[in-house]
Amino acid sequence: MSEGRVIAVSRSGTHTMSKPGCARIRLLEGLGVEGDAHMGETVKHRSRVARDPTQANLRQVHLIHSELFDELRAKGFDVVPGLMGENVTTRGVDLLALPTGARLHLGAAAVVEVTGLRNPCYQLDGLQHGLLEAVLERDPARRLIRKAGVMGIVITGGDVVAGDAIGIELPNGAHEALKPV
Repeated sequence: MSEGRVIAVSRSGTHTMSKPGCARIRLLEGLGVEGDAHMGETVKHRSRVARDPTQANLRQVHLIHSELFDELRAKGFDVVPGLMGENVTTRGVDLLALPTGARLHLGAAAVVEVTGLRNPCYQLDGLQHGLLEAVLERDPARRLIRKAGVMGIVITGGDVVAGDAIGIELPNGAHEALKPV
């Protein structure tokens, strides 16, 4: 397992774009972040609930790599952990390169299984004009690259705090590239 670090943790009990930072979050197995509006076995994202409230919640935990913040600051954006709605801000882990099913061991006990990419939405521009475009790119084949982090489900609960180590456990077999969830 390779290792990175948790830089910050955030949660919000209401459906707001940004999530305030906190000293600790508790991950609950099969549910998500205790006290967060997106916690639950079934979808909580409002547009997804409107389509089908019974679908599984593959977006229990949102993680963003702080290296993205470095990139965005270089482009003139004022970004801090929690601004784009993530629960866990990381450093030293190439989240976007992980395969579907990779497991992130956060701190002493918590395990999050990566389910896919976050599909960034227009609400980012409500935070700072041009932020949505800044987290999207095109590769040489003109395929869209989404850089706004990954989503996951809680496999094993536990507390997570800034400074916690992140271990990466890759799935066995062929690796499937992340897709938006």
